[in-house]
Amino acid sequence: MATSGQADSTDGAAGPANVVISVDAMGGDNGPATVVAGIAKSAEKNPDIRFIVHGPERELRRLIGRRRELAARCDIRHADGVVTMHDKPSQVIRSAQDTSMWSAVDSVRAGEATVAVSCGNTGALMALSMMRLRKLPGVNRPAIACLWPSRNPQGFNVLLDCGADIRADAPDLLQYAMMGASYARNGLGLERPRVGLLNVGTEEHKGRAELKLAHDLIEPAAEHGAFEYVGFVEGGDIMGARVDVIVTDGFTGNIALKTGEGTAKLVGDFLKQAFANSVMSKFAAVLAMTSLKRLQKRIDPRRVNGGVFLGLNGTVVKSHGSADATGVSAAIKLAFQLAQSGFHDRLAARVAQAMREQKQPDEAAASSSAVTGAAS
Repeated sequence: MATSGQADSTDGAAGPANVVISVDAMGGDNGPATVVAGIAKSAEKNPDIRFIVHGPERELRRLIGRRRELAARCDIRHADGVVTMHDKPSQVIRSAQDTSMWSAVDSVRAGEATVAVSCGNTGALMALSMMRLRKLPGVNRPAIACLWPSRNPQGFNVLLDCGADIRADAPDLLQYAMMGASYARNGLGLERPRVGLLNVGTEEHKGRAELKLAHDLIEPAAEHGAFEYVGFVEGGDIMGARVDVIVTDGFTGNIALKTGEGTAKLVGDFLKQAFANSVMSKFAAVLAMTSLKRLQKRIDPRRVNGGVFLGLNGTVVKSHGSADATGVSAAIKLAFQLAQSGFHDRLAARVAQAMREQKQPDEAAASSSAVTGAAS
């Protein structure tokens, strides 16, 4: 993961050095012991993080109490209930008040923590986050932004939306472009990110009507949004070096994300099979061990774990449900970087700017129509 972003003068001042992160200890597939282990890994690497940990108090005190240095930096909030991976978002909204997920998001709402981190049910987490934090003024559809390994110097590209909402109109895609650019500045340290709109081809005549309209909205917004718009990009550019931020709807983004994860696992399995095929292959694997470990570290999904919910009155990081301690630690590291950079305030400023960009053409069109009407 890259270091936290440089300050952007149009986006506000950086946040304080000490950051409080709210962690849902009960949402993951591997239980609270794994989440606490991830918290411990993050605490060991960064003394500037404090934690509010949500879940059954007795169990959390036992797990955290084993690590004396960690115990002094954790505030435990009791919550009996757990949101499972099978719970429907509509059900969770009605009956989740006593759950660790609700409690974790509420700490951000109350201003006790800057970012919430959860390994839990994505749909439920988004529903609760929208309910408790509310959307930023002017945001129609929040987005989930994910990091994707790439050939760029920073090592990653930003893809959004990755599944918050399967639909996206042209104004939504404009907001995604502004939010994605802000994320790239603060999460990857890119002063002027390159933004592309995912399409079936790079030619301007290709694609659905809303994509062409979004293209016409994003292009003039690039200058004031402090990003470079490269136009339409294709699937191969998601992991390429042509662009830093790829904008698409949640349906397409989620399929691309899951396809990429599955492909990476398949390639890894093929490599293991190839090197275990014969005695000579195993000998070659030993000789190439250093390079193989370097490759494994670079494409390891645990180390880029964490989708960020954008467009809310607060920052929420969604970790993989199956994350181990390394994955949880990576999600907390991302949360810390965004909190330390003052990302939420900067994002709110960019969204407000996007709204102004949208209104200007509408106001100009209305004024022109009024003049035409008066003349006739």
